[in-house]
Amino acid sequence: MSFAGDLWSRFRWGRTTEPARVVIIGAGFGGLGMAIQLKRAGHHNFLVVEKANDIGGVWRDNTYPGAACDVPSHLYCYSFEQDFGWSQRYATQPEIHAYLEQCTEKYGLDEHLKLGTEIASADFDERTGQWRLLTATGELIDADVLVPACGQLGRPATPDIPGLNSFTGTIMHSSRWQPDRDLSGRRVAVIGTGSSALQIVPAIAARTDRLTVFQRSASHIVPRLEASYSTARRQTARAPRTLSRLGWWLLYESMALGITRWPPAAAGAVRGSRALLAAQVEDPELRARLTPDTEIGCKRVGISSTYYPALVRPNVEVATDRIVAVTEHGIRTADAAEHVVDTIILATGFEATDFLAPMRIRGRDGQELSRVWRHGARAYLGITVPSFPNMFLIYGPNTNIGAGSIIYMLESQIRYIRRAIAKLTTAPGHSFDVRPRVEDRFHREMQRRMRSTAWVTCRSWYRHANGQVTNNWPGQTFEYRWRTSRFVLAEYRVTAHNREQRPAGTNQ
Repeated sequence: MSFAGDLWSRFRWGRTTEPARVVIIGAGFGGLGMAIQLKRAGHHNFLVVEKANDIGGVWRDNTYPGAACDVPSHLYCYSFEQDFGWSQRYATQPEIHAYLEQCTEKYGLDEHLKLGTEIASADFDERTGQWRLLTATGELIDADVLVPACGQLGRPATPDIPGLNSFTGTIMHSSRWQPDRDLSGRRVAVIGTGSSALQIVPAIAARTDRLTVFQRSASHIVPRLEASYSTARRQTARAPRTLSRLGWWLLYESMALGITRWPPAAAGAVRGSRALLAAQVEDPELRARLTPDTEIGCKRVGISSTYYPALVRPNVEVATDRIVAVTEHGIRTADAAEHVVDTIILATGFEATDFLAPMRIRGRDGQELSRVWRHGARAYLGITVPSFPNMFLIYGPNTNIGAGSIIYMLESQIRYIRRAIAKLTTAPGHSFDVRPRVEDRFHREMQRRMRSTAWVTCRSWYRHANGQVTNNWPGQTFEYRWRTSRFVLAEYRVTAHNREQRPAGTNQ
């Protein structure tokens, strides 16, 4: 029998002495989905560690006015948990958060949650094959398997604008909304025109005295086909929901094809974007400023039918000159104008390319992950990194998508990781880390395929400072689902460790 065959036999038929101890970092869609699937598989030896005092990830943090999903709710949910009774096609933040709370309760995850606990560092012990996690308060947590599910959109990005700290009014990031700040009668500035701004601006425009939107570049925006669901419709059989889910998935797959490989497939979105702008903005000068000069899909396509109408209100101004400084009482632009405001809303996105920061993670030979990733994050299938054994990422590098539901991608990763954990459980005391040549071949493929995508044509949060697209998957979601459908042991180095040397830790 070959060495690979011998390993397969050993891990396929090995006797389970105890289930692998799994620690999941993060309680958003990815972390909770991983926990649920472990429990459904009969694996109960896991812990979900979350730095906040509540579950939900981005759907806990983003409570700004108008916060909602721009993917239809029948697709933006777990495939195994579709029976929620969404009130509308595009679910709002409170409803999505309630959905995650319901899933947490239904699957009994409360006993596995460790909230209000930030992980400061994680170190792989080569003697024992175990991860040792240190919390911000000095507590140690041991893990056989480490699953960081921190997401890409958790750390707010603050723009480097001179004088920002000198502003005497209120400054808040869209993901750190201050609900006690009443914007009625205020002079408000919104910096940024991404997905969050497209929701915030229509929600607050009517009640502000003056609203100035600072636009660096115009976005492609397509209509939001909103619909409310009646009580009767919410209680319909599974078949209509499944058909709706399938229909939206196919639509987004065609859009992904247009962004990544075949631009004509995105022609419908281009026509929809142009038609919406022409219909909703009559002023030719304003329409010109709102007309994108970039390829559709190079940045996330906006979905809104209320953004343009908000911009044409008499109390709303769109400023396109570059911001040069923030003063005590406003914002100065390159045309020497000073826009006097008392509130600045930073709709400036997230530090999306700094995966897992600010945690310090060290693998074999003390290799620090931030140093390994200094030229851009990379991982095999976006999940696993050479020399970081038994560590499997959820929503890692090259797993974001330009069109569609990220939940579909997360479930592909969760299934792959669950199979890896199942193999580890049959061989206690062993560790797997992906072979460097396997990861390198995958990385080269990703960067080669990126050259034909829209994402290399402009600046966006998808790209590292060196220009590499580190965040997105250069294909369609069905391909990723197929490529993660099997855990191939031959792609990994297998190491045996001495379990007797394991130090005492905590598994609470």
